[in-house]
Amino acid sequence: MNRPQRAAIHAALGDEHRLQIAEALATTDLTVGEIRALTNMPSNLLAHHLDVLQEAGVIERRTSEGDRRRRYVVLTPIAGAFVEASMPGATGTPLFVCTANSARSQFAAALWNQRTGATSLSAGTEPSDTVNASAVRIASDFGLDLSGAVPHGYGEVASPPAIVISVCDRAGESPIPFEAPHLHWSVPDPVASGTDDSFRTAFRDITSRIDRLLEVVVP
Repeated sequence: MNRPQRAAIHAALGDEHRLQIAEALATTDLTVGEIRALTNMPSNLLAHHLDVLQEAGVIERRTSEGDRRRRYVVLTPIAGAFVEASMPGATGTPLFVCTANSARSQFAAALWNQRTGATSLSAGTEPSDTVNASAVRIASDFGLDLSGAVPHGYGEVASPPAIVISVCDRAGESPIPFEAPHLHWSVPDPVASGTDDSFRTAFRDITSRIDRLLEVVVP
């Protein structure tokens, strides 16, 4: 990152309200409505702060792949180094969920296990029969072995998770049958495009999020 980029991020985060927004996004993506409820800001003021943050490269806005009327505000990986995660600490096993449990949630669970040496869970709202072959191959390129991974549904989750992290919009916007804190990561579906680049992008996105989550969650 060059000096002008760093200066722009520092300037954007120098405002207390914008820093509050960025800290709220350190571990979870939020809709504009959720940010408004959290900050109690008038709509026009919130829109101004979000525009400043986006122009500085601190956030981006993603249209939901589920409810297309919904947009998520996402902290960019480059801005993560400037923001301290502020979510209350949690302890125990996380459950990563997506629709098919064939790529994104498998990436997240494998990365968590690699980073912590602990065991995580993953599941899908509509689990497919096998893990996506491209997901297995791309994970291997990054040093993770998904060759023995198998998709599971919610009914196969044997123990209650300490925290649930949805890594796709459709799963995050569907009922989650667990009494646990819920975080949402709006990660675009790599299976939809099917390109190696889309799988690599999803893997890197999830990697940066796992690293930030581990700042506040104890395995």
